[in-house]
Amino acid sequence: MKVKNSRMETLKMLISSQELCSQEEVLQALEKEGFKLTQATLSRDLKQLKVAKAASMNGKYVYVLPNETMYKRVTTPKSAREMLLTSGFLSINFTGQLGIIKTRPGYASSIAYNIDSSDIPCILGSIAGDDTIFIAVKEGTTHEEVIEGLSYVIPDIK
Repeated sequence: MKVKNSRMETLKMLISSQELCSQEEVLQALEKEGFKLTQATLSRDLKQLKVAKAASMNGKYVYVLPNETMYKRVTTPKSAREMLLTSGFLSINFTGQLGIIKTRPGYASSIAYNIDSSDIPCILGSIAGDDTIFIAVKEGTTHEEVIEGLSYVIPDIK
């Protein structure tokens, strides 16, 4: 099961960072990352992830993850292995007693779960989407205190 989870995470990273137009291209990209699988297995994985095809900016049809027809691609792609070494955290900003955390697509819910499970005293709760987390900050708490509390959950926040 660990291999499948790793493969699925790698597949998500590849789809989000490259314009892959065919299953053959996806299979080749997965093989470069160390995953050798059949077309049938790939087809099942794509179905499970609810991957679709959408027109890219240059008119080609490419694989995209769900709910993202104009999918945001990274400008300087890293290998899937490199991307898996990070938490998925991109940035944090504040407005009043609300913190907004941006993540790579698909990472917000797991990071929010970790935030809520950590019982950080200055954070009342969180709401997660696909790539955004809203955190409710306790009144009287500084942004530095919030970031300090989050640093235990998101090591690369500092």
